[in-house]
Amino acid sequence: MKLGYFMNAGNLGLKKEMAQVLDETREIVLYLEESDWDVIWFPEHHFGHEGYEVIPNPLMVSSDIGARTSRIRIGQAANIITYWHPLRLAEDIALLDQLTKGRVEFGIGRGIYPREAMNLNPTADVRDSATNRALFEETYEILLKALSNKFFSHKGKFYEFPYPGLEWRHRLSPHTPEFMDMKTAQITGVAVIPEPYQKPHPPISQVIDTPPSIKWAASQKIQGLFWQPTVPELKNRFELYREERSKAEGRDMPLGEGLGVLRDVYVADSMEQAEREAGEAVLAYFHWTCHFRGLGNMLLPGESLPPGGKLDPSTPGGKLDALTYEWLHPRNLLFGTPDYVAERIEEMRQELNLQTLLVGTSFPGLQHDKIMRSLKLFNEEVLPRVRGAKVRAAAAQ
Repeated sequence: MKLGYFMNAGNLGLKKEMAQVLDETREIVLYLEESDWDVIWFPEHHFGHEGYEVIPNPLMVSSDIGARTSRIRIGQAANIITYWHPLRLAEDIALLDQLTKGRVEFGIGRGIYPREAMNLNPTADVRDSATNRALFEETYEILLKALSNKFFSHKGKFYEFPYPGLEWRHRLSPHTPEFMDMKTAQITGVAVIPEPYQKPHPPISQVIDTPPSIKWAASQKIQGLFWQPTVPELKNRFELYREERSKAEGRDMPLGEGLGVLRDVYVADSMEQAEREAGEAVLAYFHWTCHFRGLGNMLLPGESLPPGGKLDPSTPGGKLDALTYEWLHPRNLLFGTPDYVAERIEEMRQELNLQTLLVGTSFPGLQHDKIMRSLKLFNEEVLPRVRGAKVRAAAAQ
């Protein structure tokens, strides 16, 4: 099972200097590098004056981390590609891949917050799902062309490359058909330089949730990353992905292949200590992220939404009354003793054939020393049990 860490750097109330937040992020990453974790993942969020999410550009942070490490892979969960100009993003990904000598995991997403989209690219407003998806899919098509081919052209609903009618008569540029029309000198192809270090491009992952996103990611042979659903509901979504990916691959895909799950983790000496130290922080974060979504994504199959489980986003100061620690914990929190956390991970391995686990331990407002203590307990007390279970299972076969 591949092991990744989801680094959601928060700064609740913006009480810390950003330099301190970044230093704490580096401390976590260097510890992971020393401990042989596989991947570090960074999100992209904008205008976060509340302090729940304070990394606006995961590629810049990835570049900083890449210069300080030599082994751990560096991913984004995710670059919100609908906010980016596709050629600029392709250039930055390719350059980052060169800087890190092929350690990039290219994560993509559609975006969820209207205030981000409307101030960066109104066409990407997720409230207009059809347009958002069309923009997302066209942007992805351009990214693949830009990262995979020396020269390419594109004409779609939102973008056209190269710019039509542009002549280029510089005597030091090769006059070749792949670049220009030989009679008119109009540019017919554009090339992203540099090319990625990994060929044809870095591995691609998508943060997915709904059936349309699951089906699309599977059809494109993209690794899918889930976060909130319960294990029984994840099993349904894993099956949907497996069916669609099997069609795309032309083979019978095993359940779990090509998928990863993010779980929020806090390891302590007792269940009570885990809740006492980190319960309030993780609840605050779920109240933040579920404001628009409600709690429907964390229901068991066939379960109804509890009273107070949905909020009218137009109501300022509203609260999801049903979102309590007692309601949330058994659904998707890996909060508790090393035994408890290891058992829940083993459950996902048994039920889902889980092959990629993303661990999140950084919750807005939680003190850095507690984050580090929980992470070290996970590393020292949980991982040996999880890996030992894998060894025993292999031996039994």
